Amino acid sequence: MTQLTPEEKHHLITRNLAEWLGDDKLKAILKERDLKLYWGTATTGKPHVGYFTPVSKIADFLNAGVEVTILFADLHAYLDNMKAPWELLAKRTEYYQAVIKSMLRSIGVPLEKLKFVKGTDYQLSKEYTLDVYRLSSIVTEHDAKKAGAEVVKQVASPSLSGLLYPGLQALDEQYLGVDAQFGGVDQRKIFTFAEKHLPLLGYEKKIHLMNPMIPGLAGAKMSSSEEDSKIDLLDSAANVKKKLKKAFCEPGNIIDNGILAFSKHIIFTLMKKGEKFLVPRTAEFGGDVQYETYEDLENAFSKQEIHPGDLKAAAEVYINRLLDPIRKEFDADPNLKSLSSKAYPPPQKEKKQANKPNAPSNQNTEIEPSRLDIRVGKIVEVSKHPDADSLYVEKIDLGEASGPRTIVSGLVNFVPIEEMRDRMVVVLANLKPANLRGVASHGMVLCASVDGEERKVEPIRPPPDASAGDRVLIENYENGAPDDVLNPKKKVWEKLSVDLVVNSNGEASWNGNLLLTPSKGKLTADSLKNVPIK
Repeated sequence: MTQLTPEEKHHLITRNLAEWLGDDKLKAILKERDLKLYWGTATTGKPHVGYFTPVSKIADFLNAGVEVTILFADLHAYLDNMKAPWELLAKRTEYYQAVIKSMLRSIGVPLEKLKFVKGTDYQLSKEYTLDVYRLSSIVTEHDAKKAGAEVVKQVASPSLSGLLYPGLQALDEQYLGVDAQFGGVDQRKIFTFAEKHLPLLGYEKKIHLMNPMIPGLAGAKMSSSEEDSKIDLLDSAANVKKKLKKAFCEPGNIIDNGILAFSKHIIFTLMKKGEKFLVPRTAEFGGDVQYETYEDLENAFSKQEIHPGDLKAAAEVYINRLLDPIRKEFDADPNLKSLSSKAYPPPQKEKKQANKPNAPSNQNTEIEPSRLDIRVGKIVEVSKHPDADSLYVEKIDLGEASGPRTIVSGLVNFVPIEEMRDRMVVVLANLKPANLRGVASHGMVLCASVDGEERKVEPIRPPPDASAGDRVLIENYENGAPDDVLNPKKKVWEKLSVDLVVNSNGEASWNGNLLLTPSKGKLTADSLKNVPIK
């Protein structure tokens, strides 16, 4: 390989980045020696084709002679609501290592200067733990929340692990012995947090390199939990075609266009010198067309000189070209195929309990918000409870063949009865029926609520286009089935309701994920923000 000059290395390291901090230090190091850098990823969701965004930059780093450490943040993954046991995380760490190596090999990148490290290799050491305590003594709650604002889900009552997250990531820079950290531009506040706080512990400030965030196929951020927004690295060519067909790609729209973003940050980046981007077209529509630069491609698409279907067909060819070597490697090695299924086993269907024939067939064991049966309802009748001054007795239409349900709500002191009549509300419909002062209540009207001396309660409002009976889904948890009845002994509602809040925009959300009607309408509170939903 031809020896690169410091300037050529600097160009490779920084090209296509959204931003980088510490340029003078970067240039000074490159004049003396090769850079040492780390990139961290939590071993949770299955890596998808979007991982080619950081991996293509890692390819640049390796080609520039950078010593790259990839950190598998297994401890962070475990602490993320403890969604996966250690045994599963160990398999996922193995899978991440195998698939990232395969991705780099598929684009012809040398691996000699690449190494892999697990967070638990050093994050449980005495020295690291003492530094966590030292750091916690100088970091305020405000600074910790601000640093994690873009990457830690924001809730009214954040867990301590979320507040510690920025500090742990900052300390990783020191304990991995690197000059620089690489990540997405969404990590910027954590990077500036590290630049401020590491020197206060007597450690050197590091360089920070930031990749742009590219949209997924659905138009938002590519996500492991949204099946239609991602293409799995082991997806067949048929699945690639199917998912691209569904991808958001509006004619002339270059904003939030996942196909164009993938072309810019991955396909064009990995093209060999002199290669052009080929858009295949039939003679009827002008024949094949080629583009030397991404800017030319984008300009042609914005002028609607390229049809979305033709752009998708072009992307399909390049994506399959990237995935083919990975598919072949996994197909040829039974151990790799087995590793994939062990790391990400298909969800198990719940079995009825043998000794309890009447147990609900969909009584899940995972505490996930999809277990809640939340529906839009319309109050068709309301009166005051005959034996309780603070309670309303409501008949609420939930779109059921059996007719309106009777639900008792403690809203007399907060909402005048005139405003309750014919009102659209949001109801938790699968609570076990409760007897409230002699009246059986078959659900609960969800409300934004502020406790204290000046208590305030507002029923959550569905969007104007909602209808009685519409099921309310929680973003990223759309595929689960609600329990027939929530088991009060398991305290499912109590555990999930902790993260059910009205956010700073006045929108109902669970752990940072919006509550949406089938039309993607948002649920809102009239005036309250940053408060629990009860």
